[in-house]
Amino acid sequence: MTDRKDELATNLAKVERRIADACAAAGRGRGDVTLIVVTKTYPASDVRMLAELGVRHVAENRDQDAAPKAAACVDLPLTWHFVGQLQTNKVRSVAGYADFVQSVDRSKLVTALSKEAVRAGRELGCLLQVALDAGESERGERGGVAPGGIEELADLVAGAPGLRLDGLMTVAPLTGEYAGREQAAFERLMDLSTDLRRSHPAATMVSAGMSADLEQAVAAGATHVRVGSAVLGVRPRLG
Repeated sequence: MTDRKDELATNLAKVERRIADACAAAGRGRGDVTLIVVTKTYPASDVRMLAELGVRHVAENRDQDAAPKAAACVDLPLTWHFVGQLQTNKVRSVAGYADFVQSVDRSKLVTALSKEAVRAGRELGCLLQVALDAGESERGERGGVAPGGIEELADLVAGAPGLRLDGLMTVAPLTGEYAGREQAAFERLMDLSTDLRRSHPAATMVSAGMSADLEQAVAAGATHVRVGSAVLGVRPRLG
């Protein structure tokens, strides 16, 4: 192994242990939680090493980084998640490689994703990004639909050609009533997921928790955690 691959293997093992311990503490099976490694700012060579180490889900938040990496790793058995705020002018590119878009938060984006998914002959899994720092009908500081807008947006995704409504995603908010209360935020997301599944039973994914708060997300019931720095460390940005 190279030094870098050794580093990644060591970090990955630590994260796997954290997830396993959190699952055990919550009375959940390790298989209940999927690890998504957020590879933003890291090169395709790291993605390739992660795949060799058994990682199957990777995430990106900027199309200009993601598109060339996905192309360079097209031979690998990876599922690609787009997790950043997505502008409509990037949708055609993202629809070409992403298997899931976790940051769906407005009707205009749904329309654009549907058009490009159909054009590409693909089905995109969609998660609604929920802003827990927003009022009932506002947008969040880092994007996201307010809780009061979930139902309408979910119905729009569910009825859009080329799209599949898979669940909800959130980022622990830095402001508002849930600031510094990560587990309470994630428990709120689980309540919203329960509400959503009454009308959309197949929308079972709940993506929450990152390097600093994955334990709280697992305790709340998240099905997917998005971990970057705890696996990859701190490296210079691409470009």
